[in-house]
Amino acid sequence: MKSIIVIPTYNERENIKKIIPVIKKNLKNCHILVVDDASPDGTAAEVKRISKKIPGVFLLKRRAKLGLGTAYVAGFKYALRKDYGLIFEMDADFSHDPSYLPLLAEAAKENDLVIGSRYLKGVSVVNWPIRRLILSKFANMYAAGVTGLPLKDCTSGFKCYRRSVLEKINLDSIHSDGYAFQIEMHYKAWKNGFKIKEVPIIFVDRHSGSSKMSDKVIMEAAFIVWKLKLGLAK
Repeated sequence: MKSIIVIPTYNERENIKKIIPVIKKNLKNCHILVVDDASPDGTAAEVKRISKKIPGVFLLKRRAKLGLGTAYVAGFKYALRKDYGLIFEMDADFSHDPSYLPLLAEAAKENDLVIGSRYLKGVSVVNWPIRRLILSKFANMYAAGVTGLPLKDCTSGFKCYRRSVLEKINLDSIHSDGYAFQIEMHYKAWKNGFKIKEVPIIFVDRHSGSSKMSDKVIMEAAFIVWKLKLGLAK
């Protein structure tokens, strides 16, 4: 089954040139699609350079910084057009360890959506300040409590979809970003009756760059759970 990993980037030049070879080492036959939001640091140029040396590396360059959610949607649509059977998503900064990719792929043989979970076995997060850890843990409990999602980690961005999941979800209806995007995708997969499995991972904070956490991201996630619960997010 053809597989592709969708990686959204903004100013990730140093990370992307390090992580692509490691991904290829762990999941040899996969393709990689970098969705770059016009990074001023030359991320797109670095991906083009790498693609000349490593087969199966592709670039989707966008005109501006348009957001994480729309970056993933653009990547998912690309994957569906190109007939990939497994579509992964992950960050470029090594907070999502590529060594877990074979675990996700193996679990996807019997499941429709496989989520790399930070909270399946207690708390498996390294290098986060205690405030952020408490906020993340509370956000996941809040999202699951309101929506009924049977997940320990509703906001994980490290996962593998079978193409049938993305074909069923109306991607044009997804307008949320950040944590809200992850919650919305998980919820819609669950509500459509797909089989979801969480597998344990250890999440390590960013090697370089800055966190995408902001008050706007937090508020959007807080509101999306009620929109989903009330059927307002179609």
